[in-house]
Amino acid sequence: MEELINEIKKEEYGKVLTDVSLREYTTYKVGGNCRIMVFPRNIEKLVQLIRKLKKKKVTYMVLGKGSNVLFSDQEYKGVIIKLDCLDHIEWRGNKLIVGAGVSLMKVAMMSVRKGLSGLEFATGIPGSVGGAVYMNAGAYKSDMGYVVSSVKVLTPNLRVITMVNKELQFHYRTSFFKTHPGYICLEATIKLKPGKKEEIEELVQERKKRRLETQPLEYPSAGSVFRNPEGLFAGKLIEDLGYKGLSKGGAMISAKHANFIVNYQEAKAKDIKDLIDFIQEEVREKYQIELKVEQEFKNWE
Repeated sequence: MEELINEIKKEEYGKVLTDVSLREYTTYKVGGNCRIMVFPRNIEKLVQLIRKLKKKKVTYMVLGKGSNVLFSDQEYKGVIIKLDCLDHIEWRGNKLIVGAGVSLMKVAMMSVRKGLSGLEFATGIPGSVGGAVYMNAGAYKSDMGYVVSSVKVLTPNLRVITMVNKELQFHYRTSFFKTHPGYICLEATIKLKPGKKEEIEELVQERKKRRLETQPLEYPSAGSVFRNPEGLFAGKLIEDLGYKGLSKGGAMISAKHANFIVNYQEAKAKDIKDLIDFIQEEVREKYQIELKVEQEFKNWE
């Protein structure tokens, strides 16, 4: 690994960090270290980096804002790639062309200030645009599938192509990217609609107030842990079982919202994973319902 790190530094793909604590790069604030994290300067450098990693058969993964992932407490042996430098934002009337590394909340608030409607649902989602496209992030009965018209994509054979909405297979909390590993979102084109600025701002403030009242935003978390089963609410199922406030090590099922697990006291990743597994087992046994986890487990093998 030392030889690879030196080669990557020499090639000047972009900023390189070594022995990085993943606690600093995930919203759960848990996880082990990774030996090397690279921030490619642009798409060309990203392609060159991945070509080298493929040639050397080195494991790698792309990480957004870390808002929907649970890393184990073990060291990640491969290379973590961050697309923070793909941060361009271009407005063309009601259309927004934005790099995968940009904060979704940032562009959502920009659209609100411009009086454009369509991204109101995203003003409280702390992920990157690329991550939001990958998982089809959503809230308030809307999601990225409603507003993304096309995506610039890096394919597994390192070609840059454009995929349109109907090819992206957007469904509830999933997309083409989740079912086709190796494809990387580089840029999204988002179509919005003119709206009444005052009404949009009022709606966003109202929702922010409600989030503060009903969600445990004072603690590190990754948002909703489980997808809602059709016609039901995961949080209600967990609450009815009496598990609000249940803790394991430094992790706890929020007393405010039962579909949130929070890191309230220097939790280990295993504490969070154990709670997730426990809830799934209890709901399966009591309701014969298989709760699906929204977050992705990384480095647990």
